[in-house]
Amino acid sequence: MRIGYARTSTVEQDAGLNAQIRDLEAYGCTEIFSEKVSSVQKRAELERLLKFVRKDDSLIVTKLDRLARSIPDLVNIIAALEERQATLCVLDMNLDTASPTGRLLLNLVGSIAQFEREIMLQRQREGISVAKAAGKYRGRAPTARSKSQDVHQMRQAGLTPAEIAQKLQISRASVYRIIAENQTAA
Repeated sequence: MRIGYARTSTVEQDAGLNAQIRDLEAYGCTEIFSEKVSSVQKRAELERLLKFVRKDDSLIVTKLDRLARSIPDLVNIIAALEERQATLCVLDMNLDTASPTGRLLLNLVGSIAQFEREIMLQRQREGISVAKAAGKYRGRAPTARSKSQDVHQMRQAGLTPAEIAQKLQISRASVYRIIAENQTAA
């Protein structure tokens, strides 16, 4: 059985998800699992798919980056498929792990993709560093620290850190950090 998996990172990417589903259906996938979630979050549909797949099934994806976020992630997915005696097919690369050559190429392509991502992140960090030195980059505005006065007032009123966090819509860790900074400054 050919089982498709389609994923986009955000809800706004409907066209991309629809295109993936169209390509999977055209390839003959009889079952398609799809989701709109970042690859770093829990991918419930992928987990369901990996439990669903059986011996001699083939997991079909349109692109490798729709399936795995890194080489270790890819290795784990392939291991799960191999445990169930299933294979992986990546359409845009014409790659199928049913053959030894396909498995080799998948590992090479995955390594290159991870390398490219790491290089991009390194360049991004360098750019941020240069922008900070020039005074053009400040990072995101500290939302919790702007509520420090409210945290202290609520704490003095007897509210627990959990209650303060809920009312101010900040994390409990931020509440504790603000309280600790106040005690250190005093």
